[in-house]
Amino acid sequence: MAKQFFTIGDRHRDFIAAQKIFFTGSCAAGARVNISPRSTEHLHLLGPNAVAYLDLTGSGSETAAHVKAEGALTLMLCAFDGPPSILRLYGQGRIAFRGTPDYRDFLDRFYGGAEPAGARQIVFLAVDLVQTSCGYAVPLFDHVGERPILDRWAKAKGEEGLRAYRAEKNAVSLDGLPTGFREP
Repeated sequence: MAKQFFTIGDRHRDFIAAQKIFFTGSCAAGARVNISPRSTEHLHLLGPNAVAYLDLTGSGSETAAHVKAEGALTLMLCAFDGPPSILRLYGQGRIAFRGTPDYRDFLDRFYGGAEPAGARQIVFLAVDLVQTSCGYAVPLFDHVGERPILDRWAKAKGEEGLRAYRAEKNAVSLDGLPTGFREP
């Protein structure tokens, strides 16, 4: 049932575009495995072997720490409506922090240069393997909409409040691994 590909093809792009949620999976030696849900609102295809997403401020930064330590990263998307399917993108991650040229270029390309509220970094994935599988056991769900809570929280914190929050919460992982996070 599982099929493997070395590039993101047209069917894969269409599938990704139809989804509302994706999951990141990362780990580093001696650290806990991290799996995080994300809205596809900020997931962007860059080419046949590259994707990236705008990562919003959160209570931790496990993905950044794991990418810094090991580099391996997996993104998974599941069909929660329509025909069943699972798509995994495997590869090496890279983080572009706020204020870096790659961060600014990404914002210029996908957000007209504007920085969405709470934005903290861009997670790039150089894809070396695409795998699809049946998804027969994935339950059906209806998408109701995006939650506005994080956006409201970030706006209420303001830029200085977000800087202080990220400095306190995003410098190291749950297991004490450095994330490489820095403010511009």
